[in-house]
Amino acid sequence: MKIGIQIVLWLASFFFAYQIYDSVNGPLKFNQIKNERYAKVINRLKDIRTAQIAHKDVTGIYSNNFDSLIKFVDEGIFTLIEKRDSSYLEYDRIYRIDMLREVVVIDTLGTVSVKDSLFGTSEHYRKMAYIPIEGVQDSMFKIASEIINKNGYKVPVFEVKISKNIVLFDQNIDLITQEQETIAVDGVNGPEIVLGSLSKVSTNGNWPTIFDAKQ
Repeated sequence: MKIGIQIVLWLASFFFAYQIYDSVNGPLKFNQIKNERYAKVINRLKDIRTAQIAHKDVTGIYSNNFDSLIKFVDEGIFTLIEKRDSSYLEYDRIYRIDMLREVVVIDTLGTVSVKDSLFGTSEHYRKMAYIPIEGVQDSMFKIASEIINKNGYKVPVFEVKISKNIVLFDQNIDLITQEQETIAVDGVNGPEIVLGSLSKVSTNGNWPTIFDAKQ
């Protein structure tokens, strides 16, 4: 009986020691995994932002689906222009003298492929719709675009987002819940990672600047 009790006590000691270790090490490991995955997701969102800004520059609006956005990158063309100041003399019938007129002259220099300009020889933009996390590679970002009224002007906006639940799908549920409630200057606030906005004019994300330094 003494040996049995000793074994039980040893097992209990190991169990509680592991619990203490896990309570300390668990959040540290969670944060490491979280930051690594967030960096991958945010880098992909940056590719989407690059493509969306180009789409608006060429078409005047943002794309509301990934098929059309990828097709735009494949087939889109930038027109290269040069603006220069110029002036000329024009006879003014009122003052009956030659008046100097200043104008801006726009010259078309040529065209360049959107794909070559933005992504070079890389083909990774073709996967921009999908979450770059092993285990959820088939999950897609949610994308939307609208035209909103701002101070009497119609302005195109877009939003792309993904739930933290999907990015952290295999992590401790309690730690995920805490992460979804994050409100901090150095954190990704809220339950989702979001690029852009459908209610205000913005192409920024809801992540801190530390992720902008990561590649």
